[in-house]
Amino acid sequence: MSLQSFVDPPRFEEYSERFKEFFRMERDEDGVLLVEAHTLGGPVQLSVQNHRALGQMLKTVGADPDNEILILTGTGEEFMMGSDPEGFALEDADLEYWAYEYAYKDGRINVSALVNDLEIPTIGLMNGPGFHSEIVLMCDLTLAAEGATIFDLHYDIGSVPADGIHNAFQELLGVKRAAYALLTGEAITAEKALEWGMVNEVVPRDRLVPRAREIAAHILTQPRTVRRLTTQIVRRPWKQRVVDDLDGGFGIQMFGHLAKKRSVHGEAHIRSTVEYVREGRRNNFDPDPER
Repeated sequence: MSLQSFVDPPRFEEYSERFKEFFRMERDEDGVLLVEAHTLGGPVQLSVQNHRALGQMLKTVGADPDNEILILTGTGEEFMMGSDPEGFALEDADLEYWAYEYAYKDGRINVSALVNDLEIPTIGLMNGPGFHSEIVLMCDLTLAAEGATIFDLHYDIGSVPADGIHNAFQELLGVKRAAYALLTGEAITAEKALEWGMVNEVVPRDRLVPRAREIAAHILTQPRTVRRLTTQIVRRPWKQRVVDDLDGGFGIQMFGHLAKKRSVHGEAHIRSTVEYVREGRRNNFDPDPER
C-alpha cells in the first residue's frame, strides 16, 4: 500500500454550487457537461469578477475525471453585448494593479485553460451576437445560432485588440481578414463566419444545445482514451498560437492601458460601440447595412 493517497478531485455537486453565480451547470449520465455563462440569469455582462471566474471554472472542470465532454455557451439571445456598470470599478481604483491581476493574469489563464487544462473534447455555442467570442471559437468545435454576430470592440473603445480574440481571429481568418476585423470592428454574421471557417455549423438558436448533444453523442462512440488523445491532436494549432502570441499580445495591450492611464471599459463606452451590431450595420463608421 502506498504511503500516501490521491488528493480528491473536484466534485460536480460542489463546484456547480460554487460557480452558480456565473455559470449554470448540468451534467448527464455520460459525463457531458453543459455550462451556460450568465449574469443574474441573463446574458453575460463583462466584469473583472466573471473574467476571473471563467478561468477558475475551466481549470476545475478539467480536473474532474468524471467530465467527458464540455458544451460551453452563453444565456439568452446575446452572447456578451454589455458590461456590468460597476464591473470595472477596480480598474478605475487602481489601474496598475488591475492591468496585471485582473487583465494580464486572469485573461491569459482563461484562454490557456481552455486549450491546455481540458483533456476532453469541447463544443462552443455562440448563442447570439457578442464580443469575447474567443472562448467559444477556440473550442474544438463551434456552432453559431442564426442571427449571431462576431466582432471585436477593443480598437473602437481605445484598447489594443490583443487579449485572446486576436488569437482566434488570426488563426481562423488569416492575416488580412483578421486585420480588417480588428481595426474596423467588422460585424461578422453567422453565415459569413461559416463561409470563412470560423464556425462549423449555423443552426436555429433553439437547436444549439440539442445539436451539440447530438455531436457529443457521436464523439462518445469512441473509447475515453481515444477521445482525450484526439483533443491533443486537434488543438495543436491552438497550443502553438497560444505559445507564440498570447502572452506578448496581453503585454502589449496592458502597456497601452498603462501608457494612457485611463479606463476604457465604461458601460456607456462599450454600449456606444455595439449599437451598430444591433442595428445590422457592418461597422460603426458605415451607416449602410447593405454595403
